[in-house]
Amino acid sequence: MIREPAVAGTFYPQDREELLAYLQQTVPAQVQTETCLGVISPHAGYVYSGAIAASVFAATVIPRQVVILGPNHHGLGADAAVFNKGGWKTPLGNVPIAVGLAEHLIAHCPLLQADQSAHRLEHSIEVQVPLLQYLQPELEIVPICLGSGGLDDWLALGTSLGQALNGWTEKVLIVASSDMNHFLAADETRRLDQLAIDAVLTLDPARLYRTVRDNHISMCGVVPAVVMLQAVLERGASKCRLVGYGHSGEVNGDMSRVVGYAAMSVS
Repeated sequence: MIREPAVAGTFYPQDREELLAYLQQTVPAQVQTETCLGVISPHAGYVYSGAIAASVFAATVIPRQVVILGPNHHGLGADAAVFNKGGWKTPLGNVPIAVGLAEHLIAHCPLLQADQSAHRLEHSIEVQVPLLQYLQPELEIVPICLGSGGLDDWLALGTSLGQALNGWTEKVLIVASSDMNHFLAADETRRLDQLAIDAVLTLDPARLYRTVRDNHISMCGVVPAVVMLQAVLERGASKCRLVGYGHSGEVNGDMSRVVGYAAMSVS
């Protein structure tokens, strides 16, 4: 099955040449790159968060195979749904699913299920794909859409995901797709976002989960971030850095109701 774009023309340009022009202008060139185990990247419309997402991808060596974890905004499908075969169409062309890797992960991660229905309308993974595709022309992906569950479930998934990738032959990057706090004043959003960012910087997935829960931070991709952090700890991660941060008010001028965006890399 080829997944058709759900948000091309709204979250990012639908026309191939227009999208290429945007990427050429926005993705930093001649940036020193590093090999990373995981990144957190925002998933709003490119006009709001595209430059922040581009900053972390441009600074990261993008391997051929990338696992993309995204939150399930629509509630469709399984709680840990893997798009396990076929490809994803973007204005730049089709990106194949890394079928062998997808099946390997499903076999080694009990919570994962092959389920394409969860991905049909979901934007959180889709908006990452053209950026990755632009930087890695041989890209293959494993999209995983994450829904409801508790901290123990997501830590278990992260552990099994990391262990499964330790047993895989190719280098794999894990992308956690997440925006930060939603729809509070800019100063309050920055304060809350810093609490979550500090938890990520300490490489403590349980602390991140509890910080977001206890402070009522509307970080929509906290689950993908928790799973990614737990997985890369299994893979030997030892440091994290904040690559970029901003919010929607810096684009549209409305400081009363902003959405925060952070780009972070883990190695």
